[in-house]
Amino acid sequence: MSTQSLLERIGQVTSKYFVVWVVAVSAIALYTPETFTPIGAYITPLLGIIMLGMGLTLTPADFRRILERPRDVFIGATAQWLLMPTFAYVLVVALGLPWEIGVGLILVGAAPGGTASNVMTYLGRGDVALSVTITSLTTIAAPLVMPAWVVLLAGESITVTFGEMAQSIVLIVLLPVVAGLVLRYVLDAYAPSVAEAGLSIFPAISVIAIVAIVAAVVGLNVEEIMTASALVFLAVILHNGLGLGAGYGVGHLTGMGEDRARACAFEVGLQNSGLAVALAVAFFDPIAALIPALFSVWHNISGPALATLFTHLDGDTPVGDDDSTVAAD
Repeated sequence: MSTQSLLERIGQVTSKYFVVWVVAVSAIALYTPETFTPIGAYITPLLGIIMLGMGLTLTPADFRRILERPRDVFIGATAQWLLMPTFAYVLVVALGLPWEIGVGLILVGAAPGGTASNVMTYLGRGDVALSVTITSLTTIAAPLVMPAWVVLLAGESITVTFGEMAQSIVLIVLLPVVAGLVLRYVLDAYAPSVAEAGLSIFPAISVIAIVAIVAAVVGLNVEEIMTASALVFLAVILHNGLGLGAGYGVGHLTGMGEDRARACAFEVGLQNSGLAVALAVAFFDPIAALIPALFSVWHNISGPALATLFTHLDGDTPVGDDDSTVAAD
């Protein structure tokens, strides 16, 4: 087996069983939290590594699609920007969640799309190009959109300013993504074999990073998790389910084809919960990271489940059933 094939296989296996790693490490963190709490100090750089990996997967062609198909990109991005924060706020109020916990749900709702949405779109036979383009756009806009929603919805309940949060998102998300994009361009031009190797192994690196983040958050919040009411888990499940369903509905109501409606479903319903975790730890009480951490686990269960449902409706087996990859955030 060549080195390239070995790297690809490592990336595939690591990513394919991502949910298993998350559940297993979360269980271990509940049993021995002190093993993972030191990782809490490295949540932000770990997320930066994940965002660098996302940047490596992008090419200038992905951004040209914004100009080539602005309508569907605009609809998908707008649906995510408007629906998920609104759903989060309504659920916090309706379920009576304490604000120190509820702000975590608002952070998830205001977060940009995660790379999981791109992979689930692929597995569910959706329009992958549309998915990647929407994820790119919402990520680039995150420094403006995310703090605006948090400040608007949380209001006097928070002390962080728009500028502080925007600056952090630029450092955590935008700069690593741009760095990854530039690195990919340079490697493609001067060292394509290195670029190919990097793209093969980076899924595994991203999985390891997000699993470490989830383990750290679980370790830091083990008491709160053990005593969390069913309402917290219900909030996570409802928020994710509403996003998936609303995204799919918006796609069809606006005249998108089935493949694009599926992409819209995953883009709206699957958020960059890793970013929400990092901001919760940086700006709020550590308990605010509880819901984003639970979301990280849950949406990597619901996403593959919906992708499988879509493929069954098509009468096919899932794309890449033997060698599929599952994203982390």
